[in-house]
Amino acid sequence: MADTVTVHLVRHGEVHNPDKVLYGRLPGFGLSALGQQMAEGIAEHFVQRAERGHPVHLLAASPLQRAQETIAPLAGRLSLPVTIEDRVLEAENAFEGLSNVRRHLRTPRFWPLLRNPFRPSWGEPYKHQVERVLQAVKDIADRALADHGDGAEAVIVSHQLPIWVTRLWAEQRPLWHDPRQRECTLTSVTSLRIGPTGVESVSYSEPNKELSKQALALPGA
Repeated sequence: MADTVTVHLVRHGEVHNPDKVLYGRLPGFGLSALGQQMAEGIAEHFVQRAERGHPVHLLAASPLQRAQETIAPLAGRLSLPVTIEDRVLEAENAFEGLSNVRRHLRTPRFWPLLRNPFRPSWGEPYKHQVERVLQAVKDIADRALADHGDGAEAVIVSHQLPIWVTRLWAEQRPLWHDPRQRECTLTSVTSLRIGPTGVESVSYSEPNKELSKQALALPGA
């Protein structure tokens, strides 16, 4: 059997965002109290998996505050360093910094941004997001395999859209989608099984499902 590595793409926890800003890559958006609970919950999830014979060997996260705060409890529980991985950063978005984006969409000056939803024209192309995330996943999987052998596992904390379009690609589905239909809740886990030919399978779980029901999440955030 060929050597395989599992890379878990984890979305960050709930962000403190009372003004409901589409925060994107803006600095200063850390986890809410509920988000901190989620971070602790996801740490416990992977600790329990380790106790069942599936230890995590490598940790990485987007440089954004919410991702770093989400992975911190897991890093502490496992006594592992965290690699800052720019390639799993949130997607660029021309609506970044705005609140009540739906209202702004009725303003004519924003209409040119909507001319091509398949790309999408308001932000970083879906294809580019997939390419950079897959590059990061491959590098981390290669490192995990070299250092820890067949069956090694890694966790990367990233953001909803880059994770979701990577999953769509892996499942051979179109990258264009309705943002309201993304299956990528806060601190959900999208697991990629990586083999010699690339992504061999995808699985999805929501260890913090009950906490997520309490969260105020924005599409694309």
